[in-house]
Amino acid sequence: MRIIAGKNKGRKLSCLPDRTIRPTSGKVREAIFDICGARLAGSRVADLFAGTGAFGLEALSRGAVQAVFVESDPGALSIIQKNIAACRAEDQATVLRRDIIKESGFLDQTRLNFDLVFIDPPYNRGALAPVLKHLVKDGVLAKDALVIIEHAAADALPDDPAGLRCVDQRKYGKTLVSFLASMVPMSDF
Repeated sequence: MRIIAGKNKGRKLSCLPDRTIRPTSGKVREAIFDICGARLAGSRVADLFAGTGAFGLEALSRGAVQAVFVESDPGALSIIQKNIAACRAEDQATVLRRDIIKESGFLDQTRLNFDLVFIDPPYNRGALAPVLKHLVKDGVLAKDALVIIEHAAADALPDDPAGLRCVDQRKYGKTLVSFLASMVPMSDF
């Protein structure tokens, strides 16, 4: 797996050898970042269920100024730290060992309002509703934040995703990518 574009284009990222983490394919990651486009410059990003940290590091490579990586798996945390060092992004990165499904109130301690949030939970485990609820309840989303969720097509979004509105969905094989916004009118997306 490599960084696709930006200042770290081509930089190789480490992965866990036992494949306990399902990394997002380069094709899907590239499509997501193409859709985000100009939103990346100067943005503050949260990478939830960070795995290898590829989403947050790709965002930093493309112009984001700060990324917070949230992961609960100790092995993945080690890989994220290694990848941050490989991308020389230590000054722009914060890594938190937390379970975003069970815990809330810790993202506000970063004192950041996130412009982009990437959520890539384990498929079909009911993670979406509690995570979206925590994000909104904790007040960590910027006024025009975009929340991007990679999930199984069978793992539907909650009926009322914590006051966020689904503005776009794209299907890539068995993967569905949903784009949720709170204050962005459909015409501005």
